[in-house]
Amino acid sequence: MQNRYSPQEAQAFVASHPDIHADLAMRVYTSRLIGCESELVLHGGGNTSVKATVNNLLGEPMEVIYIKGSGWDLATIEAAGFPGLDLAYLRKLRGLESLSDEEMVNQFRTHLLDAASPNPSIETLVHAFLPHRFIDHTHADAIVTLTNQPDGDRLLREALGEKIGILPFIMPGFPLAKAMAELLEQQPEMEYLILKNHGIFTFGDSGQDAYERMIEAVSKAENYIDAALAGLDSPREPVVPEVESATVLPILRGALALPGAFRPQSVCLHLRQNEQVLAHLAREDAATLFTTGVLTPDHVIRVKNYPLFLDCAAVTDADILAEMIKNAVKDYGQRYNVYFNDQAASRQESYTQLDNLPRVVLVPGLGIVGVGTSVKAAAVAADIAEHTLTAKVGAAAVGSYQELAADSIFAMEYWSLEQAKLGKGKLPSLAGKSALVTGGGGAIAVGIGRQLLAAGARVFLTDIDEKRLKVVQQRLAAQFGADQVTAVVMDVTDSASVAVGMQKVVQAVGGLDILVPNAGIAHVATLAELEESKLRQVLEVNLVGVFQVIKAAVPIFKKQGTGGHIIINSSKNVFDPGAAFGAYSASKAGAHQLGKIAALELAEIGVRVNMINPDAVFDAEEVSSGLWDVIGPDRMRSRNLDPAGLKEYYRQRNLLKTEVLADHVGNAVVFFASEQTPTTGATLPVDGGIAAAFPR
Repeated sequence: MQNRYSPQEAQAFVASHPDIHADLAMRVYTSRLIGCESELVLHGGGNTSVKATVNNLLGEPMEVIYIKGSGWDLATIEAAGFPGLDLAYLRKLRGLESLSDEEMVNQFRTHLLDAASPNPSIETLVHAFLPHRFIDHTHADAIVTLTNQPDGDRLLREALGEKIGILPFIMPGFPLAKAMAELLEQQPEMEYLILKNHGIFTFGDSGQDAYERMIEAVSKAENYIDAALAGLDSPREPVVPEVESATVLPILRGALALPGAFRPQSVCLHLRQNEQVLAHLAREDAATLFTTGVLTPDHVIRVKNYPLFLDCAAVTDADILAEMIKNAVKDYGQRYNVYFNDQAASRQESYTQLDNLPRVVLVPGLGIVGVGTSVKAAAVAADIAEHTLTAKVGAAAVGSYQELAADSIFAMEYWSLEQAKLGKGKLPSLAGKSALVTGGGGAIAVGIGRQLLAAGARVFLTDIDEKRLKVVQQRLAAQFGADQVTAVVMDVTDSASVAVGMQKVVQAVGGLDILVPNAGIAHVATLAELEESKLRQVLEVNLVGVFQVIKAAVPIFKKQGTGGHIIINSSKNVFDPGAAFGAYSASKAGAHQLGKIAALELAEIGVRVNMINPDAVFDAEEVSSGLWDVIGPDRMRSRNLDPAGLKEYYRQRNLLKTEVLADHVGNAVVFFASEQTPTTGATLPVDGGIAAAFPR
C-alpha cells in the first residue's frame, strides 16, 4: 500500500488552517490519507483521534480528545467532523465496573466542548483509554483476511511480526476499551493492536507515526497474502455463460420488492461487472467461498451477513428463470427468519425484526448486484461486496475463511448504536423507484424531473438534443446529486434507439417503474398550408414516439411483476384544439387515445396509465419550452404582445387567473406515480382551468 504522507503537504495543510489547533489540523490531514484508500475503510468506516491541550473559556489548560464524529467520512472529513471531549473525565470512566451503551453515549454528549458537535464515535473510550496522542483505526481488507481464519493468530504474527497485540472479537463499547487498554499495558512494546474479525489500531506521538505504522502493517499483510496467491497453481477458471442483465435484473428487482402499505416498495439495483469480479464468481468453489459471512460485523448493517448466490447461467427459459429467482429470494428470507428467531429467543430483550431481503446478489456470468432502497445504498452494498470477494480469495490462499459466530453478528446488526448510522425516518413516497422522462431537454422536464427527484425517485432524462438535455440534467444534478439524475440521448421515433435507452436504465438500476412520455414538437400551419412532411414529422415524435416507449417498457414491467406507471403528457389541445395547430393537436389526441388503450391492456399486469393535460408552460429556470419556441412568435404577432404580455394573456385566460409552472406538471406526475388513488385511464388538466378543455 502506498505511503501518501508528504511532510511538505502536511505542513502546508496545517498552515492553511490557522483557525484550528495544529494537532487537529494534522489529524484532519492524515485522516483524509486513510479515507482515500478503500482497502482501509469503506463508506464511513474506521475512526481516528488526537489528544491535545487547549484553554477552556476561563483560560485554563484542559486535556481534550478530538475523535471522528458519527456520520463523517474520513475521505472528506473536516475539523468540524472531530468533536472535542473532556479527556481527563473520560479516562476516569475506566474505573467503573460496567457502563451501559446508553449511559456511555450520554457521557459523551454531556462532556463535549461544543454542544452542537456530532455524536462522537462509539469507540471513543478505546481512543481515550489508550495513552497515545494520535490513534488510527481501520477495517483493512488485508488484516481481516488474516484474522478471519481458524489459526489467525499464527498468520498475523508471521505477516506482521511479534510486536502485535491480538484480541478476540469484542463488541465496540466500554468492555472493548478496557480490554484494549489492559492488553497494551501488558505489552507496552506492541506496534499494532489487532481486533480479530474487526480491524487494526495503530498509534504514535505524531500523525505521521500513526499513519505510517498503519501503512506499514497493512502492506506487510498484503505482501503475505500476495505471496500465498503467487504460490498457487493458476487453474483455468471454468467458462460461465454470459447472463443477460436485461432479463435477470428486472426479474430479480421484482422478486426483491419490499411489501409496503399500498404498493410494492421498489429497490434500486447496482450492477458491478468487471473482469476481476467475473473471474472470482467463475471459481469452482465460488458458491461455498463467497456465501460465508461478512469480513467485519460493521458491514452487516449494509449488506446483511450473507449474500444470495444466484447461479442461473444455464437457465434459458424465461419462465423457469423467473420461478427460480423468486424461489431463491423466498428461501433466503426464510433462512434469515430462522436466524432472527433463534438469536432473539436466546436473549432477554425483545427485538423488532428487520426486513429479510439480501443486500448483495452474486450472479456468475453477470457480476455483483447491490441492493438498496436508494441508489447510494445499492452502490455501497456493491462496493463492500467487491472488496469482500477479493479478500475471501486471499483468505482461501493463506488458509480457510472462517466467519464470525452468528451471536456476534446479531448483536451488531440489532445494536441500536449501529443502526443509528443508517438514519431513521419515513422514506419518500417514490424511494427506490426509477423513472424515465422523454423530452428531457425542455422546460416541462425540469418540473417533472424535480418533483420526481424530490419524491425520492431515480430519474433518467432522454432527448435527441444532447445540448439541451445536459442543461436540464446539470440543473437537477446540482440540486439532487449527479448520481440521482442521468441524461440519456435517445430518439423516441427510432425503436433501436429506444431499446438502447431502456437497457441503460435497466443496467443502471435494474428496471423501470415510471414512464413519462413527454417528448413533443410543434408546427404552426393551417391545414391548407400544412406540408405532408411536417405532419408526418410531428406525428412521428408526438404519437409514434409515445407508442415506441410504451412498447419498449411493457416487457420490463412484465418481468418485474410489480406493476408500474405510464403518465403521458398530452395537452389541453386534446380537448380544446387551436386553429393553425392541426398537426400538434391531432398527434396529441392520438397519443391520448393510445394511453386509454394502454390503460385497458396493461391493467392485468398492474400498470396504471394516466394522462396529464398542461397548458401554457413557457419556461423553467431559463430552460425554454420547445413548443413555445415554435409557436410563441406567431402568438405574439397575432396578439401584438411581447413575451411578458403573452404570459400575462394566458394567465388571464384561465379560470383561476394563475400562471402554470413546470413544477405543477411535475406534481401531477408524482400524484399518479405515488398511487394516492386507485386510478387508471384518467385525465388530469394542469391548465389553471380552461372550460373548453374540461375532460368529457
